[in-house]
Amino acid sequence: MFDYAAAREHMIDSQVRTNDVTDSDIHNALRRVPREAFVPASKQPVAYSDTNVVTDEGRVMIRPRDFAKLVQLADIQKTDVVLNIAAGRGYATAVLSYLADTVVGVEQSQELADRATELLMAHDVLNAAVVQGDLKSGAQEHGPFNVIFVGGAVSSVPKTWLDQLASGGRLVVVQPNGPVGQAHLYTKNGNAVGDRIAFDANIPLLPGFEAAPEFVF
Repeated sequence: MFDYAAAREHMIDSQVRTNDVTDSDIHNALRRVPREAFVPASKQPVAYSDTNVVTDEGRVMIRPRDFAKLVQLADIQKTDVVLNIAAGRGYATAVLSYLADTVVGVEQSQELADRATELLMAHDVLNAAVVQGDLKSGAQEHGPFNVIFVGGAVSSVPKTWLDQLASGGRLVVVQPNGPVGQAHLYTKNGNAVGDRIAFDANIPLLPGFEAAPEFVF
């Protein structure tokens, strides 16, 4: 029988620590959430591989290296309220719940939201919930948020997300730059928003977040 607990430890040692994610709180959160439980049964053997794992149409479980680096980039505090855009089956929501006070996940379809909710409940995650809603609209009724974590790449960040950040808030997301994806950290100070590129990361684009076609005359 495959030892998933050993696989989690190996993931942390070989894919997370070696990529400069040194925060022990992140390591402990990764230990507490079984990746294999948040993918289809057919994908469980590759749940800890160094790759993005497709969970549903248009949704992936982000490869461990990129996921952990994004979480560290967000600098989540115990008192933070976090929004997880494109929560998928709830893996990121579950991990973030061990670092924050409250996590709200948003999924486009009620089916995905219900599945994620069931998985969170099955793993005793009590300070997080996944709701159905338009991804570009975020979850204004639950904000403002100290952190927004996006579970896929987007060509541009909707203003609605930045509007829902609290002052001092952080938004982490991967955006394509030609053939390479780049992890961006958006920070908000009052009404001013800053943006910096932190590292390269290749994550599939979320459906509906592709760049608008350019017209050439």
